[in-house]
Amino acid sequence: MDEDAGKGREKQDLRAGVAVIAEFAATLPRKPGVYRMYDAEGNLLYVGKARDLKARVSTYARGQGHTNAVTMMLAKVARMECAVTGTEAEALLLEANLIKRLKPRYNVLLRDDKSFPYILIAKDHPAARLSKHRGARRIEGSYYGPFANAGAVNRAIDAMQKAFLIRSCSDSVYANRTRPCLLHQIRRCAAPCTGEVSIAEHDALVRQAEDFLSGRSHKVQAELTRQMEEAAQRLDYETAAVLRDRIAAMAHIAAGQGVNPRSFETADVFALAVEGGQACIQVYFYRAWQNWGNQAFYPRIQPGRDESDILAAFVAQFYDTRPAPPLILLSHQSGEAALLEEALSERAGCRVRLHAPRRGEKRQFVQTALANAREALGRRLATSRAQGRLLEETARAFGLPRPPRRIEVYDNSHIQGAHAVGAMIAAGPEGFMKAHYRKFNIKDANIAPGDDFAMMREVMRRRFSRLVKDKPGGPLAEDVPPGGFPDWPDLVLVDGGRGQLNVVLDELRDMGVAGVTFIGVAKGRQRNAGREEFHLPDGGKMRFERRDPVLYYLQRLRDEAHRFAIGTHRKKRSKETISNPLDEVPGIGPARKRALLAAFGSAKAVSRAAISELAAVDGISEHLARAIYDYFR
Repeated sequence: MDEDAGKGREKQDLRAGVAVIAEFAATLPRKPGVYRMYDAEGNLLYVGKARDLKARVSTYARGQGHTNAVTMMLAKVARMECAVTGTEAEALLLEANLIKRLKPRYNVLLRDDKSFPYILIAKDHPAARLSKHRGARRIEGSYYGPFANAGAVNRAIDAMQKAFLIRSCSDSVYANRTRPCLLHQIRRCAAPCTGEVSIAEHDALVRQAEDFLSGRSHKVQAELTRQMEEAAQRLDYETAAVLRDRIAAMAHIAAGQGVNPRSFETADVFALAVEGGQACIQVYFYRAWQNWGNQAFYPRIQPGRDESDILAAFVAQFYDTRPAPPLILLSHQSGEAALLEEALSERAGCRVRLHAPRRGEKRQFVQTALANAREALGRRLATSRAQGRLLEETARAFGLPRPPRRIEVYDNSHIQGAHAVGAMIAAGPEGFMKAHYRKFNIKDANIAPGDDFAMMREVMRRRFSRLVKDKPGGPLAEDVPPGGFPDWPDLVLVDGGRGQLNVVLDELRDMGVAGVTFIGVAKGRQRNAGREEFHLPDGGKMRFERRDPVLYYLQRLRDEAHRFAIGTHRKKRSKETISNPLDEVPGIGPARKRALLAAFGSAKAVSRAAISELAAVDGISEHLARAIYDYFR
């Protein structure tokens, strides 16, 4: 029975995760980009790239044909985000940056960069070596990448050999050369192995290559251009031709690096999109010449407010508890930019510049952020409209006077009464409101193990007694500001049948709770999804057609409550499982606990020790030793 129940919970979790993915995929564009999956606690599960975001993410929505690891991951998905890029190559590079920075749990093959090739300038030899590298970074040197595939690295190394003439042979070949190899003859290597150039001259070429790969390409190109012009003025056309070829070769190395900046090392990019009375601000973070990811924010705005003022106010709040980078790029120039610069500079202790670029690379990065802000806002508006229709249909199905502004769903979780918890989730026009989720540790010692009715009674009493005290009047009397979320629910779903619903109604009848509709959700006789029975307060019950969108929505609510209850129960169980008995002994703090464990080796050995043995430990008096002895007996 326990195994069957576990499989049932896994299927419910998988359905909930797949539902989140399907809803997200429905609003995605058919463009290249990077998608990210998060669990309910906000932990990043997976980062992936796609040539077609909609098609790629939709493959997860089937919920079938995946490996066990992928299936486990899908069951944990509670939220998704994405970032649209210009090309698939940019998506791949951004994916690698995010994996390296954020280390998602399910990117096992990519987390240590083994799947992506890098350019390595190895420095474990007097003459640095240029090579392709995969795997762990055990070789001393500089690593650059990642690149899209092995072919891209091979082409880049070929261009690097033309541009900088750095040796690429192995150390054994280098040690046994007596004359320059073919690479020197075709102008791909400076041949330090045979003294054609000195080690110091070769090191100068290496520094040029590192400057170029680190983003200082303009400095290198300017120097080579100057040398080429000087050679041409001396009529040394052969040297000028070599320098010309080196400059031309650099163009191949930079190909595909559009996702990472070259004109600035550290900056934050803010882009604002406004539509339908809602706003989305995409914030991109660039550090060490790399894109370290983006995040979408949806601030509450007042109608008719100027977009530049909205963005300036958001930036000021954003850096209230965060250090500002030296450069902040904006999609809208604010008239208060100078004042904001001064305030942020004073707080950061260094010069902070706000800039709304109109041309160049910086403008391109702002436009990318702006495009993603518009895409994200469009998805949010589409979801809000669909959510609004579902709430209207839910109100019609249950005879509510208006579409519910707040729906609460309750569920309990325990194993034969142990580690019992109650869980409440909340949802509204904006979807799941995770900040309003609540958990209830069952405290009544008189509740018999496994008594679900008594557990639900305690949860309801604790939840609504405080609500009646703090917010009297019920949902119909509550005044909710625009964009706010009410404290009173209009609709409450209780996981269970007529018995659970009657317990709830009996408990709340004397509290003066009015204006709230309570519904019991039972799985039906076959306990199959789609055959749920909804028990009404008047004693009746109803079912929906299998393909009814309202049924699908209510199933999602029920499954989310079940997932949250199971997760809360597992955390409580794990915490109590690893707890140390010494933590419960009065007078034993961290220092004394460490002293006892150091003396006896384990809490079990402490429990068996005599009073004299306990008193011999530093920091343990005879009185405390007797208290410890008595506690364990």
